[in-house]
Amino acid sequence: MSHKNTIAVLLFCLIIIPRSSHALTLEEGLKIVVQDGRDVKIAQSDEDAARASISLARSPWLPFVDLYGRETWLQYTPEAKFGSQTVPTSQDQFLTYGVRATQLLYDFGKTGASINAAQYGLKSREIETNRTKSQAALDFITMYLDLLESEKLLQVAKEEVQQYEAHKKDTEVRYGAGVITKNEVLQADVTLADSRQRLVTAENLRSLRESKLDSLLLRPLNEPVQPEEIQKSPAAGLTLEDAWASAEALRPALKEMDAAISAKEQSVKMVQAEYLPTFYVSGGYEYSENKYMVHQDNTSLIAGVNINLFSGGASDSKIGIAKAELRSLKLSREKLLDNIRLEVKSAYLDLQSSAQKMDVTKTAVAQAEENLRLQRLRYNEGVGTATDVIDAVTLLTTAESNSWKSLYGFKRAEAVFLNAAGKDIVELYEK
Repeated sequence: MSHKNTIAVLLFCLIIIPRSSHALTLEEGLKIVVQDGRDVKIAQSDEDAARASISLARSPWLPFVDLYGRETWLQYTPEAKFGSQTVPTSQDQFLTYGVRATQLLYDFGKTGASINAAQYGLKSREIETNRTKSQAALDFITMYLDLLESEKLLQVAKEEVQQYEAHKKDTEVRYGAGVITKNEVLQADVTLADSRQRLVTAENLRSLRESKLDSLLLRPLNEPVQPEEIQKSPAAGLTLEDAWASAEALRPALKEMDAAISAKEQSVKMVQAEYLPTFYVSGGYEYSENKYMVHQDNTSLIAGVNINLFSGGASDSKIGIAKAELRSLKLSREKLLDNIRLEVKSAYLDLQSSAQKMDVTKTAVAQAEENLRLQRLRYNEGVGTATDVIDAVTLLTTAESNSWKSLYGFKRAEAVFLNAAGKDIVELYEK
């Protein structure tokens, strides 16, 4: 085979032969969403902005340096009277330029409080980034389980079609033998057609959930994904009381609220410091083009103090606002703690309920399988009816669907419970 023919065959294979989907583990997906997820990147950008605000808060401790220059045109030449004579004191057009540096010496903690507030603000953003990572991980786990569930429901739909195809064959055999009417064959056809429609719906559901998972993974929406089963159960043995204690110690929302309270306390100190004096020194050099002056350039050094004696009540208002906001934050924290405890309890009860449903549905599947076997046997022996068989297939499909839904419902509830308890679900599911 020539080189050109070989290339043509390879290209044909790449186009015609479908790509096999890569088996995606939960650990691989979690690593992607917590490192490169869009929401995480947005939170990290906000964190960078908060980090820059610390440098801004520190700026008063650094010297302020101004470089200036100007050209002046006067209508009249400045003059001074000495008796009956006038003496020029300046030119009517002159150039002035210079440089001045001012350094804050002490402001009774105003700048320090501003820096502390900015640092708590950064801590709050870092906590928010961690919370965003946890939420991204929970969203991925939920979507991952949704895709696994849709695969099982798709398999149930395929098995239902196979059951109705087998029933149709049974009706055709019995109709050929003259023991049933055409009506039962038509009934089997309609039931099979309806089952195939449900199969199409199940296929579309899986495809949609696959695309949603691709979106979280920053992949093309039609990229095939083959998830692997999750065998671990990280919430095993975690009691409600343990979850409450864990949530109070670890939930990012509470940590973020604590950081906000600390930042507001520093803001109160910063506003209160506005009543206190600030000490500074300022020095510079200036040149002014003036032939009438002995020294056209000069240097200066100034030491000064600024005291806010009265600001129209602005400082008192700022202090009142800051203290009111601080009280609001502390009350909000108490409310948030109660809401978190309720959220944890709700997640815990949902987990317990899901576990009970899972146990019940397992038994129901075995019973439905046995019921279908007996109904089909009775129908082939001429004792049962076609409706009994159809009802038995429907019952089995419902039982199997409920079984898979309860299983993945339990796994979703487990992830939600762990996240509500403040646990690092990325670490738990990667172990």
